[in-house]
Amino acid sequence: MKDRKKAAPVFKPYEQDQLLLIPPSADELIPADHLARVIDSTIDGMALEALLVTYEGGGASSYSPVMLLKVLIYAYTQKVYSSRRIAKQVRENVVYMWLAGGNKPDFRTINNFRSSHLKDCIQDVFGETVGILVEEGFIALKSYYLDGTKIEANANKYSFVWRKATEKYKARLEAQIREILAEADRAMAAENEEYGDRDLEELGGNGPIPPEKLKAAIDRINEKLKARMAEHAGLKKKLRTLEAKDLPRLHKYERQLEIMEDRKSCSKTDPDATFMGMKEDPMRNHQLKAAYNVQMGTEDQFIVGFTIHQKPGDTTCMIPHLKALKKTVGALPTTIVADAGYGSEENYAFLERRRIRAFVKDSMFRKEKERAFAKQAYRKENLPYDAERDRFTCPAGRHLTFRHEQHKTSENGFRSTLRVYEGHRCGSCEHRRACCAGDGNRRIQVNRNLDRLRTKARKRLDSPEGLRHRSQRPVDVESVWGQIKQNRGFRRFLLRGLPKVQAEWGLVALAHNMIKKQGALV
Repeated sequence: MKDRKKAAPVFKPYEQDQLLLIPPSADELIPADHLARVIDSTIDGMALEALLVTYEGGGASSYSPVMLLKVLIYAYTQKVYSSRRIAKQVRENVVYMWLAGGNKPDFRTINNFRSSHLKDCIQDVFGETVGILVEEGFIALKSYYLDGTKIEANANKYSFVWRKATEKYKARLEAQIREILAEADRAMAAENEEYGDRDLEELGGNGPIPPEKLKAAIDRINEKLKARMAEHAGLKKKLRTLEAKDLPRLHKYERQLEIMEDRKSCSKTDPDATFMGMKEDPMRNHQLKAAYNVQMGTEDQFIVGFTIHQKPGDTTCMIPHLKALKKTVGALPTTIVADAGYGSEENYAFLERRRIRAFVKDSMFRKEKERAFAKQAYRKENLPYDAERDRFTCPAGRHLTFRHEQHKTSENGFRSTLRVYEGHRCGSCEHRRACCAGDGNRRIQVNRNLDRLRTKARKRLDSPEGLRHRSQRPVDVESVWGQIKQNRGFRRFLLRGLPKVQAEWGLVALAHNMIKKQGALV
């Protein structure tokens, strides 16, 4: 058999200098079902007056905010978060070019739009997209799955400022200042005759020392010492140190406490951030990080609402979050589902007043269902209660009777009423070591209103509807966290300050909804 001659390879034409008779349109290069088209059509259907009013009239022309919003949202869907990288994509990537309409904004323009213009209107812009999703039938604002997570702030992990330490240093400094001023007071006989043992009037008694009043006191003492400078040289030196070093330190402590408000910590790099334990950090028990608490609610894995908080606990965030949701969306969902982090009397009462069907666990919901819990006879929850005599009975057969009521106020100002019950002759009881934690008789606190609300919530949670919502919650909201943090790699904010962080998370939420919408359309 004769050898067959091998055929020469054939290649498609490749000519980089080839001229086109009719230049192609960028629109022809974007597929009909492309994500960029979903973003484009959705943004074009929105009323963006809240964004447009952030621009001042007159002056040089600005890039279209509609164009910049489309580019930013698409960039966030592609895991491109840096303004420099986004600007590079606008110059090189045909999809970005099409969305930008041939415009080439630089990274400063992109970052200024994100941090300056969006920060004041992101909730309005996001609310518009939620309205469109409702109109198009993607969500119905019925079942709202709420959850929170910590996202790391753009701050140095060693930039912490602690309230307790600041208050301690401030008190110590104020004591030193008072000692120096008392020495000056004693050094001036005329001053001492006028004031006696009392503090200088500029300092306002024995309370905190206002820095501006301290400066006035130093100036007045210096004026009186001018004629006797040689006699009080040591005191004069102390006053110079007080003015040059201690007064600025006092100013610094005042500013730090003012920034923290009612928080326990803040960051020097991003003062709005609070130090929190991060779940994904294996050293979270030893190393706190500056972060924000992001609260988010979903329906069918679409993000319906979000808020950013400076406190690490989820419990105090629910009511502010729902109030912000109503302002953004216009109404509250008919059903809210959340985990045990939200199960407080304040939250239950709020949901009951709003007539919202709440499927919210309390902190003891799972534990009390365990078989071992029922065997813990000394726990308050397992003590038999006699409603007619209003008393509890301990395992030793002794009674805990009602003593008095006391009140507790939450961080949000909610007032709870606690009934206190106390045992009798617990010191001689053989069960004392297992029953009593401290000295004296056994005492327990009972919150009747919380017990009522908790019983109502548990009955709802154990119903067929409750079981369905409990199984759907991790599928709905927790999968969204996974998409954002794991699949799209958003674990740390780029911007600093609460308003800018809100704008950045708004872009994250908008990007997620656009991806989800495209998936539903395909």
